[in-house]
Amino acid sequence: MKLASIHFYPIKSTAGHDVHEAEVQPWGLAGDRRYLITDERGVILTAREEPRLLACLATLDGGTLTLTGPHAAPLRVVPDVSMATVDVWGTPVEMTDCGDDAARWLSELAGRPVRLKWLDDPTRRPVDPAYGRPEDRVSLADGYPLLLTSTASLDRLNDWIVEGALERGEEAPAPLPMHRFRPNVVVEGAGVPFAEDEWKRVRIGEVDFRVTKGCDRCVLTTVDTATYTKGKEPIRTLARHRKWDGKVWFGINLIPDGVGRITVGDSVTIL
Repeated sequence: MKLASIHFYPIKSTAGHDVHEAEVQPWGLAGDRRYLITDERGVILTAREEPRLLACLATLDGGTLTLTGPHAAPLRVVPDVSMATVDVWGTPVEMTDCGDDAARWLSELAGRPVRLKWLDDPTRRPVDPAYGRPEDRVSLADGYPLLLTSTASLDRLNDWIVEGALERGEEAPAPLPMHRFRPNVVVEGAGVPFAEDEWKRVRIGEVDFRVTKGCDRCVLTTVDTATYTKGKEPIRTLARHRKWDGKVWFGINLIPDGVGRITVGDSVTIL
């Protein structure tokens, strides 16, 4: 089994990057989800509510963030000195505001007033103590430092989607791409679809990870990133084949037990 691809997302709920290698830090991949967008009340805004946010591509050059999108010229972000507390899925986190220019740029894209916030200190947000240790930290991912998915599992899911369409008398749809699920690391060669459900520890290259829990999926997976419109898949099919505890599941969450560099092609070992 090997590492097939690596992905990171500088701003939560915006477009991601496919990279050949990445640095694993205690709170996630370097550069992954250190920024997020809030509405004018300071509440997190994601592409679940505003799919057009996926049209924003944020690039990092050292510590400098640049925003690119279809609606305006690229913008270099200059963080402000003002701080605010943002409720990040139940945890209050102190974050730095990124200034009025970034707010105007993103507001025009979203079609509503928004602000960009930066987690300047990634040690501020603890992992849910039900699944992590007291010292575990996470940046601005939904809950855990990394998300792992498997090509074998996606292949099976796409087969199920086609089977369901044919049962309903519909034309077989094109396969869903992996980026719908916004993983950090994708493995191939697992053999059995959803084998990752049973993993407890995994080594990628020379870095060890704990598996915390499966990843329950939301409506964001139904957004077509080419049209920014929502459909029924994959939630409809996951609800038929992968539903328990009132949720639907695809992928697993990881916490690093060390730091280091991972590279596409690295061996992946179940410990």
